[in-house]
Amino acid sequence: MDYRRLGASGLQVPVLSFGAGTFGGQGPLFGAWGDAGVNEARRMVDICIEAGVTMFDTADVYSNGASEEVLGAALQGRRQQALISTKVSLPMGDGPNDAGSSRSHLIRACEASLRRLGTDYIDLFQLHAFDAATPIEEVLSTLDELVRQGKVRYVGVSNFSGWHLMKSLAVARQYGYPRYVAHQAYYSLVGRDYEWELMPLAMDQGVSAMVWSPLGWGRLTGKVRRGAPLPAVSRLHQTADFGPAVDDEHLFRVVDALDDVAKETGKSIPQIALNWLTTRPTVASVIIGARTEAQLRDNLGAMGWSLTREQLAKLDAASFKTPPYPYAPYYKLGDFTRLNPPLFPAPSV
Repeated sequence: MDYRRLGASGLQVPVLSFGAGTFGGQGPLFGAWGDAGVNEARRMVDICIEAGVTMFDTADVYSNGASEEVLGAALQGRRQQALISTKVSLPMGDGPNDAGSSRSHLIRACEASLRRLGTDYIDLFQLHAFDAATPIEEVLSTLDELVRQGKVRYVGVSNFSGWHLMKSLAVARQYGYPRYVAHQAYYSLVGRDYEWELMPLAMDQGVSAMVWSPLGWGRLTGKVRRGAPLPAVSRLHQTADFGPAVDDEHLFRVVDALDDVAKETGKSIPQIALNWLTTRPTVASVIIGARTEAQLRDNLGAMGWSLTREQLAKLDAASFKTPPYPYAPYYKLGDFTRLNPPLFPAPSV
């Protein structure tokens, strides 16, 4: 397993992490993801650690805390072998202070996550969403206190816009608060919006991407095909409306390219889609999930080999979309691109 530095920090993380959203599944969304209990989760953790996948990502909102509880139990006795990443800020109750990033909520949420995980520190503590109602100074000063107390080692965010993240980094620099080193963001061959603003920001500011839903919300499994109904066993039946939308024709164009590369490499479609992500700038870790041991082992097969330049170009061309305003209003004009060169030029095919 390869390891990469997480943002502008000294922490090394595996290029693949395991997403524990399938642990303890409850409710219409998380229940469809998976419902692994402690014994099954422990087996998944065994396989991950053996393969060098030592970072495990969860959130308090996943199955109302059950994911954290199951993960903590599965890691019992080997906490020092693992990095734990969890997220807070989404609603955990109906009360006025049961959501958000206020000092009140962050302290309670952190302490609750520590109890459920059965640990005295969290390696990466992330805000699950931007809280526009709480001053950024309050958010960062609270995170600073948690770091100084030793309850949190590093801080990050998830699903922030460019201005959310940049303003937070500026405030952190102004007051000497901990800087966000990770941005857990959606990024896949069928969802490349991350490249338009968040990736250039991340490159400039030293914020690594931890990629969630790298298979396009379950669409890049090789089972979703042009002219065919969804397979009977697919979480998309219950969860499609919860995740990022994908135009069918764009999806099938990407799947066609993945099919071509699969024939050339002998790799599965999920393995190719995951491997492609590991080649992208700013990506430190790609979060893989699995409901079964077979799915997990297939995903682990995304590492240890490389796509050729021609195969990468084929996937880039099939998945490319011209960015919207204001990222490339004069995308094809030389004067504009000379001043603002795109990270990934428009394909010539």
